[in-house]
Parts: sequence; structure tokens; C-alpha cells
Amino acid sequence: MTKTSLICGSLATDTIMQFPGRFSESLLADQLHKVNVSFLVPTMRTEFGGCSGNIAYSLKMLGGDPRIVGVMGQDSAAYLERLQKLGISTANIMIKADSYNAQCFVTADADNNQINAFHPGAMSFAHENPIANAGPAKIAIISPDGDQGMLKHAADLAELGIPFMFDPG
Repeated sequence: MTKTSLICGSLATDTIMQFPGRFSESLLADQLHKVNVSFLVPTMRTEFGGCSGNIAYSLKMLGGDPRIVGVMGQDSAAYLERLQKLGISTANIMIKADSYNAQCFVTADADNNQINAFHPGAMSFAHENPIANAGPAKIAIISPDGDQGMLKHAADLAELGIPFMFDPG
């Protein structure tokens, strides 16, 4: 029997910015019906994220053999290279050339309040990436992803007799 785990879910690029002030000084309670603000963010970093990416990384560090079933976009090269360097298979990651990776843009202030914007991008096509192509597995995890994909992957795993955990996030 294999010790492989299928990890279904999002693969995202996170852009994290730090605003040294406080949002509360720029967002006025009596003006929230017409918000138009801009924050200077002197620090910014990019992280590889998404639920399946984070879970697969952790499982790999614990000695597991995770296999990601996900969808990425035209801007996936750096993330795929990182997964390959970590020894995490990218064979079951579908690439949608006319889409971008899922992306989260986070701006945090001095009090660690956050303003986020999330673009689902390629993860919206998760239902087009069939579980059957991923091969045998001992267990699977369905983590947050495109809603149609989460439902399809649950049905596919049940049909294949692969036990799974479902975490809709």
C-alpha cells in the first residue's frame, strides 16, 4: 500500500505588505460609505501559499509523500520550481494558460489589522482536474479550492474508494 496522500486545494501567491500607520487614522467612521484611501507600504514580500501548497509542504517536512491535485495559471513557474526543489510532485497540477494563479494581497497595519483582496484565478477550474489521473493514494484531503472542484473531488474520491477529509475552510 502506498503512503501517498492526495492534497486537493488552492495554490496561491500571497503578497504581504506592511503599512506602518493605523488604518483607524485613515478610515473615518462617518465616511465609510465613501472609502477612497491609499496606503504607503514600505515593506512587501511574496510568499508561496494556498491551502494545498501549505499542507503538502508540512506533510513533506514530516516525511510524507504528498501529491497535489490543483490548478495554477500562466504565472506558475516560480511556484512549480519551488515544489520540485522540495521533492513535491507537480505532475497533477493543471496549468490554465489563460488564467493567473490564485492570489491574495494583504495589507497589515501597525495594530495587525488587515485589508485583503483575493483573486481566485486558476483555482476556479479545479473541477477540470480529475482525481483519477493522480494515481493510488492511502488518503486524501480536500482543502479550500474552487467550489465546483471541491464537490467533484469529493464525489470522485468516494467513487474511487479513497478515504478523505473535507475541509471547506
